[in-house]
Amino acid sequence: MTGELKPLLTALALPPASLLFLCALGAWMAWRGWRTGRFLLALGLVSLWALSTPVTVAPLAGQLLDLPPPLADRALKQGNWQAIVVLGGGIEADAPEWATAQVNAHTARRVRFGVHLSKLSGLPMAFSSGVGWSQFGRTVPTEAAVAQQYVQELGASFTWLEAQSRDTQQNAEFTRRLLQPAGVQRIVLVTHAWHMQRAVAEFERAGFAVLAAPTGFPGLNKVSALAWLPSADALQSNQQVLREWLGLQVLRWR
Repeated sequence: MTGELKPLLTALALPPASLLFLCALGAWMAWRGWRTGRFLLALGLVSLWALSTPVTVAPLAGQLLDLPPPLADRALKQGNWQAIVVLGGGIEADAPEWATAQVNAHTARRVRFGVHLSKLSGLPMAFSSGVGWSQFGRTVPTEAAVAQQYVQELGASFTWLEAQSRDTQQNAEFTRRLLQPAGVQRIVLVTHAWHMQRAVAEFERAGFAVLAAPTGFPGLNKVSALAWLPSADALQSNQQVLREWLGLQVLRWR
């Protein structure tokens, strides 16, 4: 039951929901004549604007997360790595133009990078992700099944598919069980840069030696005047950064 509440509680704790609640609280307090209300309303509006601007993404990520550097080719060819593990990032369960579920942009980027690394190194690939907590109660295919279909369209294939996990902790634990019979202990881990710190921590806890292979670095686009204007993409990126920071705090207390 706790796991099923995770997406709801997380959404309420993160912007924009948390800041909208702060604005509503401030407006109500100001209407009651409390000076603090005007301060809270202004704080909520300014924070919402700031977190919606592209110019804040890279500084926030650099401040809250330990972002890894891009993977160097020489590191991939050294260290006796045994497999490439790609973590799922979600699917589009309803894709009517295809009449079947499709990988979303995050998963597609991770899979493509995993295929690229597999071709460079000759290492086999594993994919890890089942049905996320946000999809609870729906009849949807697993991310692993959808990702296998997608990777075959790229002319590749996953040697191992882990299709039971619902979050990063389970990604690590269930992948360990899947790869243990093959003696795989040293892995190249593919996920987004903003997710890598927590992912590496979970996989190392599960007993793997991990080489980080990040993709999708946040906020590296050239800054222009438009970077100071709100955008949905910037708000989503900052939300992801804050979600990862929150996840790291939970991990440290576990």
